[in-house]
Amino acid sequence: MRVLLVGGGGREHALALGLAGDPAVEALFAAPGNPGIAAVAELREVTLTDPAAVAALAVEVAADLVVIGPEAPLVAGVADAVRAKGIAVFGPSGEAARLEGSKTFAKDVMTAAAVPTARAYTCEDAAAVGGALDEFGAPYVVKDDGLAAGKGVVVTDDRAVAERHAAECGRVVIEEYLSGPEVSLFVVTDGEAAVPLLPAQDFKRVGDGDTGPNTGGMGAYTPLPWAPPNLVDDVMRDVVHPTLAELRRRGAPFAGLLYVGLAITPSGPRVIEFNARFGDPETQVVLALLETPLAGLLHAAATGTLSGHPPLRWRDGAAVTVVVAADGYPAGPRTGDVITGADRAGIIHAGTRRDADGTLRSAGGRVLCGTATGPDLAAARDAAYALVRDVELAGSHHRTDIAAAAVDGRVTIPG
Repeated sequence: MRVLLVGGGGREHALALGLAGDPAVEALFAAPGNPGIAAVAELREVTLTDPAAVAALAVEVAADLVVIGPEAPLVAGVADAVRAKGIAVFGPSGEAARLEGSKTFAKDVMTAAAVPTARAYTCEDAAAVGGALDEFGAPYVVKDDGLAAGKGVVVTDDRAVAERHAAECGRVVIEEYLSGPEVSLFVVTDGEAAVPLLPAQDFKRVGDGDTGPNTGGMGAYTPLPWAPPNLVDDVMRDVVHPTLAELRRRGAPFAGLLYVGLAITPSGPRVIEFNARFGDPETQVVLALLETPLAGLLHAAATGTLSGHPPLRWRDGAAVTVVVAADGYPAGPRTGDVITGADRAGIIHAGTRRDADGTLRSAGGRVLCGTATGPDLAAARDAAYALVRDVELAGSHHRTDIAAAAVDGRVTIPG
């Protein structure tokens, strides 16, 4: 199988490692990729959000499967253009990707499918914003209605901050706050059949103890020792299958990776958000434990044959990833700094570039992450932090508490 991977971040590096490890993959291309991906794939240049350009590249490299990593190309309709060339693609259509591209659309689908979620209002002016904030009270949850690279959500007790974010975004969805630990569940689907991966937990706030502004994610771990034993079955029954059925009813079947972001509330799981692609950095830990060959799984979803795919196999133990962020992230990350200690197994590249002389430099806010497995969560956590400690990047920072509460048994579901 010849595979083209679209994207160039940490999620794509994790995907590239999984794809390269599948014996069925004879050639792996990535566009644009990154220095980490370059170790396992041939890199090509492409404008990610140009459907015609990506489709032409897929034809040029004679791809049997195209895997689209980021959300922006999906919302732009890249998957549609590739499918029109007769090439299997893992990623939903532009219409189905509206599940991530528009918070309002996602809420409409959830309402129609009777999916448990927070009450919400779409607001486009200050009066509507004020009314919604009055009704729900603090903590205030204000979400940019469109794509915002994982940073369009503000959760705050400060009303002025909530109002300012709403004004900056223009069109927002304001929701009631959902209390309880958060869970990310990835579901591989061909639109009909659906296969859940291991649930994970990520850490959105920049600082220890979930302080500071939201980011694209500062770390993650799996499995979740504190999760209810029936969590995945309940979410598949109450959320995933009704959502897929509603999208089929609307003539926009969802084939690809359905990301279900959940809060485990006293009343049970509630959907915080849907995404139309693998999450970052949860992908790094989930795929680290996946023993089933990745390309075959994604190809089955892309070709409507997922129901015939063998059950997934998982490695024993746990996985933890810790993100190393650039100075100034998330407000204004500094780039161009030299990185040393990053050319080791377990280091996932997210925002890096390499000079002609081989020097590795920072090229984004989330620069690298140390991803490790172990026989248990404590061992995996220790190994991930050992990787991070050996990375040198001026002014960089990382959280020191990734998976700590889970290791110590301090994650609780509100009663």
